[in-house]
Amino acid sequence: MVLVRPQLGENIGKAARAMLNFGLTEMRLVAPRDGWPNPAAGPAASGADQVLEQAQVFDTLAEAIADCPNVYATTVRKRGVTKPVVTPEVAARKVHAGPGRSAILFGPERSGLETDDVAVAREIITVPINPEFGSLNLAQAVILVAYEWSKGVALAQPPEVDLPEPAAQEDLDGMIAQLDGMLVDANFFYPPDRTVATRRTLRTLLTKPGWSSQEVRTLRGVLSALAGAKRKKEPRQK
Repeated sequence: MVLVRPQLGENIGKAARAMLNFGLTEMRLVAPRDGWPNPAAGPAASGADQVLEQAQVFDTLAEAIADCPNVYATTVRKRGVTKPVVTPEVAARKVHAGPGRSAILFGPERSGLETDDVAVAREIITVPINPEFGSLNLAQAVILVAYEWSKGVALAQPPEVDLPEPAAQEDLDGMIAQLDGMLVDANFFYPPDRTVATRRTLRTLLTKPGWSSQEVRTLRGVLSALAGAKRKKEPRQK
């Protein structure tokens, strides 16, 4: 990832963070406005220190990409340069499939890449964007490209969560029957001619979420507790 004339150290740090999130570690800086190293970059990188520590600095873009036969320029503006235009997804596939090193150029925050910067690239990377507001900050642009690149490598995936055992149908039926009995005792089903429809609605409601066995047991425990509390409050028959 080649940041051409980046302005703020904070944005360099955020770009490093975006890179490392998706497994990219090689950053090249071309004539950073405030020099390098920049103390503002570290806090903004939020731990992506290895990217900043390994970052290489070049005076010119030509020097930064001298060893890269595949050069892409990121821009959302037409620069008057006739180049093939691809999406980040297509560019990422080409980077993984093609031989040789690849450099992806990102322009300064205020104005983006200049026409001469874009002219050195083989292809332009751009994304469909709101024509009324085509403004991406540096880290956003980096993360779009880095994410697509990451699809071609084996990054660690979040651990799979063991799903709870689903409730058997007889367990659901028992829970519904228990609730139904309590509702009958509470004279819930009124008027009588709506009882069938109301029971059907309740069954639909209680089977829709896909209850686990533990959830059914918990709810049945709640219902039992409520029924027990009600019995304690009822006056004793003399």
